[in-house]
Amino acid sequence: MSHRESLSQLDLFTGAVSEPPARRSRKAAPVGPAPASEELRALGDRLPQGIHLGTSSWAFPGWTGLVYDREAAQSTLAREGLGAYGQHPVLRTVGIDRTFYAPVSSVTFAEYAAQVPEGFRFLVKAHEVCTLARFPHHERYGVHRGQPNDRFLQASYAADMVVAPFVEGLGDKAGPLVFQFPPQDTRGFGGPARFVERLHAFFAALPRGPLYAVEVRNEELLTEGFAQALAELGVCPVLSAWRHMPPVVHQAVRTRAMASRALVARWMLPPHLGYEEAYARYAPFRRLVDEDTVTREALAGICAAAAKRGVQTFVIINNKAEGSAPLSAVKLAESITRVLDGRHAASRE
Repeated sequence: MSHRESLSQLDLFTGAVSEPPARRSRKAAPVGPAPASEELRALGDRLPQGIHLGTSSWAFPGWTGLVYDREAAQSTLAREGLGAYGQHPVLRTVGIDRTFYAPVSSVTFAEYAAQVPEGFRFLVKAHEVCTLARFPHHERYGVHRGQPNDRFLQASYAADMVVAPFVEGLGDKAGPLVFQFPPQDTRGFGGPARFVERLHAFFAALPRGPLYAVEVRNEELLTEGFAQALAELGVCPVLSAWRHMPPVVHQAVRTRAMASRALVARWMLPPHLGYEEAYARYAPFRRLVDEDTVTREALAGICAAAAKRGVQTFVIINNKAEGSAPLSAVKLAESITRVLDGRHAASRE
């Protein structure tokens, strides 16, 4: 992720994007949900309740008519849009990326939880200091650039600053708490084998109860030891549809994802584009530009298999996967229901 995007993420979630004084002075009605067709409502009814599809955040003005009933600034949607988002027939989860850049309080989480219906769940990313062995050479890290990070896999910090607010604030609406390990030189934590040892000790020291998940962005970390450690700990691997990782089906096999207590996937990018390229090509995220049917059908099959086992499923989709995350979620829901309907029909024959 670029520096421009990281700042945009922070603005998006904190409401820091400024509005013109004239806009602020008007008393506009709250943003409401976009009208849903009968077909869309029927699709939501057919999608099993244990399958939670959603997007990476919710504050995108380009979603007018798809998620929201009117145009609004990013800052307005960041503050007021979640309630409308939660009424979409297919969107049952949302990713909170703000927490990757800095922890938030239980009060903030509780405010989010109060805006959505009972069956809604949040996927939250843990603070990046938990998952960076060394701070990147990037201006965002200031004086820490290039320095070792002494909070890397430090269980006491994660328990106090990440896990406790997550549990206390979200309560029953807490979904997966994802520890995402960005691409980095694995020698910084001793290589794949040492990584497994440290990961095991880290999660063994965290409070029991939350649905923990791990996403790695270095393929060499997808070892048998990694899969075994997660299985022993009851921690879910995250299937990451990202151009430098293997296809999600291969990841599912290598991580034993189908045997996990929940299925967690994040559909981030098409195979041929980076973040900057995808952003420039797809903004303002109103339509599907490059449909990735291979990834979509792979995720549909995996989700349907999990649903058959009664396993809770969480899939977060980025606008930069195909061009518009809400439309990708609808297409994925259609594919999942087709797979399930086909299996049901086959079982009756």
